Amino acid sequence: MSGQEQMDIELFEIRTALYIGNYQHCINEAQKLKSNNPDVRAEKDVIMYRAYVAQKKYGVVLDEITSNHPPELQAVKMLADYLSNESKRPSLVKEVDSKMTGSVDISDKTLLLMAGTIYYHENNFDAALRALHQSESLECAALMVQILLKMDRVDLAKKELKRMQDTDDDSILTQLAQAWFNLAVGGDKYQDAYYIFQEQADKHSSTPLLLNGQAACYMAQGKFEDAEGVLQEAMDKDSNNAETLVNMVVLSQHLGKPPEVSNRYISQLKDSHRGHPFVKDYLQKETEFDRIAKNYSPSVSA
Repeated sequence: MSGQEQMDIELFEIRTALYIGNYQHCINEAQKLKSNNPDVRAEKDVIMYRAYVAQKKYGVVLDEITSNHPPELQAVKMLADYLSNESKRPSLVKEVDSKMTGSVDISDKTLLLMAGTIYYHENNFDAALRALHQSESLECAALMVQILLKMDRVDLAKKELKRMQDTDDDSILTQLAQAWFNLAVGGDKYQDAYYIFQEQADKHSSTPLLLNGQAACYMAQGKFEDAEGVLQEAMDKDSNNAETLVNMVVLSQHLGKPPEVSNRYISQLKDSHRGHPFVKDYLQKETEFDRIAKNYSPSVSA
């Protein structure tokens, strides 16, 4: 067995937990993992701190990763810094730009992935794809599939997915990318996507990420009552998950629930997830509506 294969075996559980959104389990298992292999220990730390970032526990990452840590962890810290501090974002993006225009170590997949993620948040999809394209890693390829689908380039996403399948068809990342692709294609593929999310939940653990995937499949097929059951399960696991709350808003409209139901979810999103694209878009529309409404307010006669 090669060193890489041994490393993959040791890290399999925490990597899988990260990919399916089981972040606390990922952190717990990473803290327990003892290895004689320094490469395993280094990668374990990267995975663990990425799970903290996913939980929005940016302070842990910023406090614990110091200048003495290796470049891979510095890249994770850069993403935590970007996500936690809106005022620093322009300068951090410039820092990423200079890293990407210099001589990039393409073996440092973490740097490329973190850079791609920052560009993704900036809606600079071209720069994200340029950064990610330099790596052969499945993670970078999976993010490329997500970005290409967001750009409605299903043709290019299909090519990237094929590359992932040729590399490792059984990888959970390849399976998830296939599910996202099926959701984008639609039609009969909605059911195929549902089965992938269900299979991963059965194999590993049912998480809000996988449950929201299932709910999206149900809603796309008009099965709103089924979607409600799945989303309720997601709420039970994490009542403050942004994607679950957004899907609950959409579902409430389709099920014809009273306005206060969806308003409750929207209030929660505004409180906890102001930076989420859905919330930003909603707040912008609210402001625009108020501005237009003023033009039609009755004039008070003297």
